[in-house]
Amino acid sequence: MLITPEQLASFDEASVATLARRLEYDDYLTPFEGLNDWHLLRSLAIHRPELTAPYAHLIDQEPFDED
Repeated sequence: MLITPEQLASFDEASVATLARRLEYDDYLTPFEGLNDWHLLRSLAIHRPELTAPYAHLIDQEPFDED
């Protein structure tokens, strides 16, 4: 799944809340749908953190060393 800057820019508080609710309730027909939403929420956390702060518990980011 390719997440574009335009897709990230289209999110607002309500759409992020909807995304988070799906993840919270694991409301998917296949595991891959959930994984796609998780990647989307993680991208939003990186590029638009102001929208995802209330949902940090769903992202489960571990600190990492890029070196």
